[in-house]
Amino acid sequence: MDFQKYCKQLAFAGYEFYRRGWVFGNSGDFSALISRNPFRLCITASENEKGSLDETNFLEIDDNDEVLQGFGFPPPTTLIHLAIYRLRSEANAVLQTHSVWDVILSDRFFENGYIKIEGYEMLKGLLGVKSHEHCEIIPIIENSQDYIALSHVVENLLRENPSIHAFLIRRNGLYTWGRNVTEAKRHVEILEFLLEVTGRNLLS
Repeated sequence: MDFQKYCKQLAFAGYEFYRRGWVFGNSGDFSALISRNPFRLCITASENEKGSLDETNFLEIDDNDEVLQGFGFPPPTTLIHLAIYRLRSEANAVLQTHSVWDVILSDRFFENGYIKIEGYEMLKGLLGVKSHEHCEIIPIIENSQDYIALSHVVENLLRENPSIHAFLIRRNGLYTWGRNVTEAKRHVEILEFLLEVTGRNLLS
């Protein structure tokens, strides 16, 4: 039952993100933690368009990336999702988007190593943030098709930055997480808004 519940929640997130232009085509991947012990994860099967997901487009997997339920195969980014679940005890859902502003800004600020966002009321939508005076750091890491190596980079990033809510992969997209799908979805909405504001300010 939990698997079906998460399929519905993640499918709805996919529809909303597609409608807003954050996961065109088959970009993006979504997951939700069914249990930690034993480890069971609901995740989008690879190569599915995110605007028309249903329960047939999800897999239940274990921490060895083995499929326990569903049809298809896990996305290559599964290793990144697993790294986040290992290093963030509060993460019970992980969402990845590929918006235009994710791609532009992750490239524009790559040499800095991060994007700094501060002073906006919308920051209070992030877990634990109580004031618009908060300064949010969004690290940026280089993209790679070697997902084993990339997952190790993510693990190191999360160890070194315990207070971050998200990170960007250069010319790729945004990863964020939450205590449940609803909170992770809110984090996507908040961060995509703030990244767009940042990008538009650069053009003004």
